[in-house]
Amino acid sequence: YLASKCWSDAIYEGPAAVRAQVERSLRDLRTDYLDLYLVHWPVPGKHVDAYLELQKCRAEGLVRSIGVSNYAVEDVKELLEADGVNVVPAVNQIELNPFLYRKETLEYLASKGIAIQAYRALRDGKAFDDETLLAVAAKHGATTAQVLGSWCVAKGAIYMPKSTKRARMLENADVFDLAAALDGDDFARLDRLTTPETITAYKALYEKCVVRDTPLGEDDPGIKRDITAG
Repeated sequence: YLASKCWSDAIYEGPAAVRAQVERSLRDLRTDYLDLYLVHWPVPGKHVDAYLELQKCRAEGLVRSIGVSNYAVEDVKELLEADGVNVVPAVNQIELNPFLYRKETLEYLASKGIAIQAYRALRDGKAFDDETLLAVAAKHGATTAQVLGSWCVAKGAIYMPKSTKRARMLENADVFDLAAALDGDDFARLDRLTTPETITAYKALYEKCVVRDTPLGEDDPGIKRDITAG
């Protein structure tokens, strides 16, 4: 399964640059098509045109499915309401873990039939010593990594952690029974790891990243300042 994404500089430059990046991905991977291609960030005033170009690439058979990444609810609404958009994104790839639980976002995406793919599901290993994770892991005879992964699965997200070590790969994949075993108390404890401070930090990061690698400044009026962060 081959997936790639269009970076923000090409999104800003416009449809021709988007197509050029798709074609470069095909050449680099020595393939005639990609299974999935994403718009990496909702660059203000530019991301809809990028998606429209991916629609054309899909119609031509260059990509099988198209989607988005890092889109807030408001970005998805803007996209779906735009003239010419007739393909619902197959997926929205977003940061998701118990420390950044975005319940409203998950519910909205599910209502539109858009799959959620979690990235940073394991928080880059930086939360493995968290007391709550350790307690839930001990309760179920699991590792903290498995608790994080099972939480994502239980929330309905596609969980695709990465590792170069076979033992870690096997550990990370062994989460489905645990996802079914987590109970209400577990979820209450894990969901509370998302705090107002982490939501505020996420919103600040979003406002910075939607213009990263483009000439747009962080004061650009097109940046959405009141997104659904939860």
